Formats: sequence, structure tokens, C-alpha cells
Amino acid sequence: MAASRRRAQASEATHLVIDGRRWRKSDPSIPEKLRSELVHALMDARRAVLAAKRAADPVAEKAARARVQDAKLALGERGEPYWEERSEAGQRKRAAATMRALLVHRAAGSGNSTICPSDVARIIGVETWRESMALVREVAGELVARGQMRVLQRGREVAIDQARGPIRLALPR
Repeated sequence: MAASRRRAQASEATHLVIDGRRWRKSDPSIPEKLRSELVHALMDARRAVLAAKRAADPVAEKAARARVQDAKLALGERGEPYWEERSEAGQRKRAAATMRALLVHRAAGSGNSTICPSDVARIIGVETWRESMALVREVAGELVARGQMRVLQRGREVAIDQARGPIRLALPR
């Protein structure tokens, strides 16, 4: 009886029930400002899915659904459970999704269309975010190699392996 009660309490902390369906809650350790930004990115992506469906545009719908997936991964609502020990592969996947979600959201709305790698580390690493910085830079390098993003330093594009000090990440031109 006690074990089932503990499982129920753990489930209440990590899941919510809406209309009889159980949904994973967002990672509560994400800083509020970044969590809010990711929620806005998720809502924008969901609106894009609806618009693409109405326009009967399967290519746009697929792209919008990928944005939804990225935002949900970044929030911790999909992928490896945030309340359990995470693998490096899971962390890398969440870091890449977080970078894409934040970049697309900022490029669409705010005047600042770049992100700081530390924002990504704060989302995926939480209290130990500084320990996540090397992983975030590695993932950024992989995305640069695939042509999915650029690395900037003092406003100029640089090779990530050559950059020393603060960098910014941006979408490709």
C-alpha cells in the first residue's frame, strides 16, 4: 500500500490528468523566464500546425510538428524523464531541441535572434548548468556542421572550435 501511495505522489509531481489522459508536466527546474519563452515557442508551433492543416500544406505541417516536438523536448515534456538520471544521448537530444526551439522563437518575434549557450545549459543542466556547457558547445558544433546554425563572436561568424570566450548561436542565413 505504501509503495503504491509513493508512486501516486511521484506521479502527481510529474504528471497531470486532463480529461482522463495523463500528461507529463514541464521540468519545474527550468528558470521561469526561459520556461515562459519555451511555452510561447510551443504555442507558436501549435498555431503553425493548425495554419498548415487549414492551408492543406503537408510540408509546412511537418515543419511545424517538428517545432512542437523541439519545444516539448526542451520543456522536458517528452524524451527522457527529467526526474530520473539522464543519459548523455538524452541530454544531447534535449540540448539540440532547446537550441532549435529558442532560435526559431527568437527569430520570429524578438529583436534578438541569437541565443547564449548558457541559456541552453540552464534548461538542460539546471543547478549544474556550468557542467553542461561543454556538452552544449559540442552539440552546437554538430548543428553547425549540419548547417542548422551559426556561431557568432562579437557579431562575426566564427568556427566553434576556434572560439574562445563568449559566443552566441544564430540560425543560418
